[in-house]
Amino acid sequence: MTTITFKTPLGAMYAVEKGGAITEIGLGEKKAASPPAPVLLTARRQLEEYFAGNRQTFEFPIALSGTAFQVAVWECLLKIPYGKTATYGEIAESLGKKKATRAVGAACGANPLMIVVPCHRVIGKNGRLTGYAGGLAVKDTLLRLEKPAR
Repeated sequence: MTTITFKTPLGAMYAVEKGGAITEIGLGEKKAASPPAPVLLTARRQLEEYFAGNRQTFEFPIALSGTAFQVAVWECLLKIPYGKTATYGEIAESLGKKKATRAVGAACGANPLMIVVPCHRVIGKNGRLTGYAGGLAVKDTLLRLEKPAR
């Protein structure tokens, strides 16, 4: 397992690699104990391109680790296109669990791959920004980056 920390418009971010795949991306810093694996350099470059407005999808291996329900939610989130949003209810319904809106929210809150698994694209049914592990200001910033006319 190796890590990398880098600067973004949101402040310091880190990425963690294990077994050749990115397993975690978040805000803050993580101490690197060894040189970063090549996939970490790729992830950093692609995130820098994303923040510069030059990338809409990510092309590096990721590994999702969580409960079966969490992984199912995260896989649904990966299908939300850049510049679009979905509601917690829509995600629950797409999983065949119409009443699992709060569970979808909890899974979004446990998302280990910030931005890449785009939980920032999930909004309340009334169109309002609700819950985000990085804070609502960060969620708003990411949505504005993806859809400047929002």
